[in-house]
Formats: sequence, C-alpha cells, structure tokens
Amino acid sequence: MAMTRREFGALGAASIFAPGAFAQTAIGDFTVTSVSDGSLTLPADMILGQLAPEQLSGLQDAFGFEDVLTPPCNVTLLQTSDRNVLFDVGAGPEFMSSAGFLMDALDAQGLAPEDITDVVFTHAHPDHIWGLLDDFDDLLFSDARYMIGQTEWDYWTDPATVDTIGEARTAFAVGAARRLARIEDAVTFFRDGEEIMPGVAARATFGHTPGHMAFEVRQGSEALMILGDCIGNHHAAFRYPQSPSGADQDQDMGAVTRTALLDQLASEQMRVLGFHLPGNGIGRVERDGAAYRFVEEG
Repeated sequence: MAMTRREFGALGAASIFAPGAFAQTAIGDFTVTSVSDGSLTLPADMILGQLAPEQLSGLQDAFGFEDVLTPPCNVTLLQTSDRNVLFDVGAGPEFMSSAGFLMDALDAQGLAPEDITDVVFTHAHPDHIWGLLDDFDDLLFSDARYMIGQTEWDYWTDPATVDTIGEARTAFAVGAARRLARIEDAVTFFRDGEEIMPGVAARATFGHTPGHMAFEVRQGSEALMILGDCIGNHHAAFRYPQSPSGADQDQDMGAVTRTALLDQLASEQMRVLGFHLPGNGIGRVERDGAAYRFVEEG
C-alpha cells in the first residue's frame, strides 16, 4: 500500500512520544544506550499485507493491534572513554510528526550535537537518515565523522535509483541522495566483516535495503547486535520469519537474512538492540517451537 507524505504525517500525529525515553546497558567498558526518536504510525497491511488471513488474525489477537502499527524508533548511542557514536540519526523534522525527537533524547543524556564524534548508518531509509539535517538544512553533527556500508552508499547515490525504486519509495530515494551528498567529503565506507572501530564489526544483512548493515558489538564474552531494520518488528518477523515483509525492498532476500540471523541470535543468546522492537528495543531472541519470540530486557 503506497502512502503520500501528507498521509504519513496525518497518521503520525496520532502517535505518542515519551520525551527523553531511554534504556542503558553495558558491553564490557562500552556503554550502550537506546534513545528514543519517537515512533512511527503505519497501516498494518503495509508491513503485514502478504501474510495469510489466519496468520494476520492470529497476530492481531496475540499482540493487540488492528489496522495500525506504532513501532518505536530506538536510536543506538554507543559511548567509550573518548567517543560518542550514534547508529542512525532518526527521522528529523520532515518525515512524520510522531518522530524526529533525537535532539531531545540526546539532551536528556547531557549531549549536544557537537559532542557526537561518529555517526554510523545501518541504512538510508527516512526514519534512519533524515535526521542528518536541521530545520535550516544544515548538518546537525558537523564535527562527526560518518560511516556507511559501501553497497548502501552506491545504491542511494546512483542517479538511476530514483527511477527504479518504485513510486511508493521515490521520496525515500530523493531524500537519501540529498542528505548523503552533504557528507560525501566526510564519509568512510566499510564492507561486511570489517571493524568500524575496535570491538564493533559490520554484518551484512541485505534485503531490507540493498546494503543494510547490522553491527556486532563485542568485548570478551559479552556481545550485542545492533539490528537496524533487518528484524523489523516483534510479531511477524519472529513468528513467520520466512514470510515476505512489505517493509523490505528485496523481500526474498530480507526473509533469508532474517531467518538466518534469528537462528544465530537464538543459538548464541546474543543480546540485541532493534530499531523498531518494543520498549527500548533491548532484549534477546528465544526459540518458540518452530518460530521465535522477542524477550524484552528489564
């Protein structure tokens, strides 16, 4: 189901944002904080429209939603002794009225934009990258260095993308290209498996977008996976991981990625921080028969 920007905004006005909402955990001597950029409000069939009717009705009964989903937007802040690293920058002021509150959340942590040393992108969808610019179209994090996967950068900066992505996502392509152009002189690229900083390795999780990346944060025996949107919700993605999701640009690849990652996370009992998982997105994946479930931490 395609939606116009006006329709997105109208839906977003119905959501509720809790200013300064956050949760914090430690991985070795890293401090990892989930800070809220607000939430989205989306028609359920935009994400779940390809499920069988009985699957959809079962999810609605189990998770208590009807025609609308209101996923949170959990931005990851990783802090070391000398670095404040953001994974994604939220939606900014232009995407949806219920999102774009990252500056309030950072302020609640005692941080100003100039305190951010690094910005790392999981992917370039609006709710992850449109917060790069302020109301005056200036870079918010002007002192930061920027990092993004090479495949993701190549896709969104390709002039052909706007003509091939499909009408429903045309605005996504235009918005991403405009913002990425602003950092082209200050960006570093990485590929699957590379360490972007000591203790943080990129993990190719393609499908949601052509170059989507997750990040494994590890110190000794402690680890946490920053998921971005490769596991994009706590119901269908866990109960029916092999089913296509309307949120994924390559739905077949997204399903393969999601299924393999859930199996790994459940087997290793690695903690996760999911951008759209409930609460503050921190928890674990557990097996539930032939499927999985998300268990919130705390």
